[in-house]
Amino acid sequence: MNVPASESTSRQPARVRVIDWVRDGVLRGELRPGAFLDEAVVCEAVGVSRTPVREAFHQLAAEKFLHLTPRRGAQVSTVTARDLVEVYEMRKLLEGYAVQTLVQRGIAPPPEVDELLAMMHEPARVRRYAALEPEELFASSELNVRFHRAIVAATGNSVLTELYDNLRSRQQRVSVSAVQAQPDRLTTINREHTALVQALRDGDAEGATTILHRHLQPVETVLSKLPPA
Repeated sequence: MNVPASESTSRQPARVRVIDWVRDGVLRGELRPGAFLDEAVVCEAVGVSRTPVREAFHQLAAEKFLHLTPRRGAQVSTVTARDLVEVYEMRKLLEGYAVQTLVQRGIAPPPEVDELLAMMHEPARVRRYAALEPEELFASSELNVRFHRAIVAATGNSVLTELYDNLRSRQQRVSVSAVQAQPDRLTTINREHTALVQALRDGDAEGATTILHRHLQPVETVLSKLPPA
């Protein structure tokens, strides 16, 4: 994978550029689970020295994107059933608080969610997602994260939004893996998104919470296709 750095990314700290390069490679399917990353190759691709690469590898290992081994180096980790369950549990806590807050304070869903829903429901787009093309799965995960983040950010609670943003990379990776395991879930996911927005507009806290919890309930057929831990 050889992605040239843009002018904007070239201004970022070297460690951040490496982190973004690896994350994007993993999320786009260009760096496959189990693949080993050579420090020298990453240095050349990103245009940095070895020190920021090593620093980035340690952060990515903490985020479970990489697994570091003493002699073989950095290996792209595999999403496990436990990863999916844990990410969904945290999302239930954060997003559950968000939907309750919006209803209690009479805050309408932001206009952005309607635009995102329209994009997610485009028939041609859904067909491309179902074809399991890595780039389309990445695009699907981006829309999904933007949709849920818009609802969280609408609370106006900056700490809540910051906590949610910290889950972004892992949320995207779990999302891609879940759709790869069961692509026909996309129709259900999109339908639940629409229902969630309608419940928020109706001021139905119980309905919105029920939809959200169902939406974030790990599906056994998906879990069964992922390694346990």
